[in-house]
Amino acid sequence: MRVLAVVPARGGSVGVPLKNLAAVGGTPLVARAVKACVRAELIDEVVVSTDHAEIAAVAREAGATVIHRPEELSDATASSESAVLHVLDHMSDSPDVVVLVQCTSAFIDPADLDTAIVKVLDGTADVVFSGLRTHEFLWSAAGAGVNHDPSFRPRRQDREPHFRETGAFYVMRAEGLREHGHRFFGAVAVQAVPSRHAVEVDTAEDLEIVRALAPFVDRPEPIDVDAVITDFDGVHTDDRAYVDQDGREMVAVSRSDGMGVALLRRSGVKLMIMSTEHNPVVAARARKLGVPVLQGLTDKRTVLRDWLTIEGLDPARVAYIGNDVNDLGPMSDVGWPVTVPDAHPRVRAAARTVLTRPGGAGAVRELCDRVLAARPETEAVPAPAPRAELRLTPVARPVQIGDALVGAGRPVYVIGEIGINHNGDLDIARRLIDVAAEAGCQAVKFQKRTPEICVPPEQRDQIRQTPWGEMTYMEYKLRTEFGLDEYTEIAAHCRERGLHWFASPWDVPSVDFLESMDVVTHKIASAGVTDLELLRALAATGKPLILSTGMSTLEEIDRAVEILGTSKLVLMHATSTYPLPPEEANLRTIVTLQERYGVPVGYSGHERGLQISLAAVTLGAVTVERHITLDRTMWGSDHAASLEPAGLEHLVRDIRIIETALGDGVKRVFPGEEAPKSRLRRVTV
Repeated sequence: MRVLAVVPARGGSVGVPLKNLAAVGGTPLVARAVKACVRAELIDEVVVSTDHAEIAAVAREAGATVIHRPEELSDATASSESAVLHVLDHMSDSPDVVVLVQCTSAFIDPADLDTAIVKVLDGTADVVFSGLRTHEFLWSAAGAGVNHDPSFRPRRQDREPHFRETGAFYVMRAEGLREHGHRFFGAVAVQAVPSRHAVEVDTAEDLEIVRALAPFVDRPEPIDVDAVITDFDGVHTDDRAYVDQDGREMVAVSRSDGMGVALLRRSGVKLMIMSTEHNPVVAARARKLGVPVLQGLTDKRTVLRDWLTIEGLDPARVAYIGNDVNDLGPMSDVGWPVTVPDAHPRVRAAARTVLTRPGGAGAVRELCDRVLAARPETEAVPAPAPRAELRLTPVARPVQIGDALVGAGRPVYVIGEIGINHNGDLDIARRLIDVAAEAGCQAVKFQKRTPEICVPPEQRDQIRQTPWGEMTYMEYKLRTEFGLDEYTEIAAHCRERGLHWFASPWDVPSVDFLESMDVVTHKIASAGVTDLELLRALAATGKPLILSTGMSTLEEIDRAVEILGTSKLVLMHATSTYPLPPEEANLRTIVTLQERYGVPVGYSGHERGLQISLAAVTLGAVTVERHITLDRTMWGSDHAASLEPAGLEHLVRDIRIIETALGDGVKRVFPGEEAPKSRLRRVTV
């Protein structure tokens, strides 16, 4: 015997406009009805009767045949029976049983459909409808008992239940419907359904209720994707922030998320965090999870599209989980828009999947588990080989150093590293400051030590040959170290030349000394990355900090950044080889540091020539530091890897040219192209 399901779905709706296209659990109501019928074992064909083109398209995609519903059967007064009879009149193969299925019921169990169909097929009933068992006492508006005697109220267990029509489905003998013209005739039976399936959508409030219920009623569906992109606030967290008396934010996250992310990474799924805000908390959590993060995004949708293109990913096989309206753009571009149960109503409406766990309480873990459920069990996937092309990098918040903003979109902050190339001579220091100013640098940097602390005891009495004669190493270090008088002169001369000045302190007393000079920032040499006492003293100053990362592992940098914080931090990629050979420059580490820490990243170079420093600018370095000297043949350990005045001038000039040449990334036809375009271009069709 042939069973036909008919789903009436007109475009007009009084209570909720285009209600049949409203998404619940990421699926339009009409598609949910069709899919329930398709999954029922006893239904042979599903037909949607509609007067609306978009409803028709959605129905076909879900697996239904569509029959156009004429205008006279599409207004608010037309009955559902009229739509079913119209379909029967247009069927070449008349069914024995017809099932009227209504889109207004979001939760239809295919097993309930099959059970009801069996009752008609075996002759138990002519009609079977979905009903909710109830022991409720019903009253009329006039105050009269409808289904009970108000003077006698038996206990629930002593009363026979009544059944309320849920409106989800009606199974009928087709000939009986033709004969009687309405859905109730002959022997009528009830197919009891659970209360969670009995919510009918007639109003906007009903729609919100079923959307909230969907994560708990729908069977969890495996999410088959190749990449998972997450928002941060409201997804990794519960969207709250704890602020201490100093204005520092803290958030609560779920430890279970970490294991889910680790398992997902091991399976080969790509992950990324995207955040509108720029916050060190986000960067810290991303580091903990081992997931790249893009922060400070004003247009998530465009950034996501660029990232998908660069990674070669099909948007249809990408999941994006968000919780607020700024996530609607990226959610609309992927195949699996996902959200949390307490998301903004518009976001829940746009989601294909609404999770059961809120943000900060295991939502990310739930998503990871559902993605893993769609993937075969595999051993750990080896990390892919490094990609040759440019990758997107986080948009880091600029750091204020004196009157300069250091960060993306700002002029590269060029630092002339005088260091110890002054050889203890204040006149040489002044001349080097002049060289930096005339070349166009924004700052000069020195090194400050307390020799009694910094020189190891075993080296203090070693004999050195110096331009000032033979002396111990300690005598040499004391001879070349500037004190208060010299730095007072240096500060005054830098003010005259319009330059910032600062230094790399190598010990805590040197930090105190530089603080007394009120420097605009402190530079931490690569040697200081693991000096936790020094790092804590520098963090306590509250000044902007510049951290070089030569001869350091990522784990060592992690520890340093944890102490220093990220709100006023600039990192410098560096390789501590003097002079630096090109094969050890490893400039792509600039991008690695940007992605890992979400702070501005610059480059501190020790190479000969300019090429490597200029290449660093094209990779996003926001500051460039080079040692400078009056003459590379001068005595001293750093002169050979330093730039002479002409070289420094060329470096600054070429950096400014590169800044201009990089442009804004928007493809356009420039005025200079118009004449060649009109002369050379040929348009064919």
